[in-house]
Amino acid sequence: MHTLIVDDEPLARNELTYLLKQCPEISSIKEADSIDEAISILIQHKIELVFLDIHLTEESGLTLANKLNQLQQPPIIIFATAYDEYAVQAFDLNARDYVLKPFSLDRIQQAVKKAAQTSQKITTPIVEDIIPIQTEERIFLLKISSIIAVSIYQGEVHLDTEEKTYTIHDTLNTWEEKLSGHPSFIRVHRSFIINSTKIREIQPWFNHTYQLTMVNQMKVPVSRSYMKAFKKKIGL
Repeated sequence: MHTLIVDDEPLARNELTYLLKQCPEISSIKEADSIDEAISILIQHKIELVFLDIHLTEESGLTLANKLNQLQQPPIIIFATAYDEYAVQAFDLNARDYVLKPFSLDRIQQAVKKAAQTSQKITTPIVEDIIPIQTEERIFLLKISSIIAVSIYQGEVHLDTEEKTYTIHDTLNTWEEKLSGHPSFIRVHRSFIINSTKIREIQPWFNHTYQLTMVNQMKVPVSRSYMKAFKKKIGL
């Protein structure tokens, strides 16, 4: 595992680095003495495991742990500190372990093995959140999360994002199949598939149906035949 040690004490970092080098599960070790330096390393390098001190110079390791938990794929966190009174807060922040200073080889090996087991359980193939679309001009690669809606009008399929509308050479049924593995997408009308996370407003409409206003101000009807599935999707 690619590992980052965050501690403002050089001697503590050196000791932990020495012990981690004796753990076969550890493939690389980087060090940071502040939250800013840690974030810089996390941006530039793939980090799977973080050993994090609680008390940093004028900072708290709990702050960094909270930031890490907001990442789509957060690293495993092990708190490595001289203070035992923060254990409850640490585990509330999804810490995998809580190791007290002074460190021993046995205790560090135990923590690393536990982290490695967790890593194996959560490691799954990453499906790239990118989809190709072909227009008359060229092929574009779009983030699936940027799609607001896919619709058909006068025989042409249109794909709307917040930046642009693309006219594409496909059928709406083909796009329904392409997006079926992405839970935020739902068909709401024979002419519309929408990204449910991009709904700005839901208004009652004719015959007990709805009209949706999307984040780009696009208006989308929900037809009666799709009402039940739509309500279930958004929890109405």
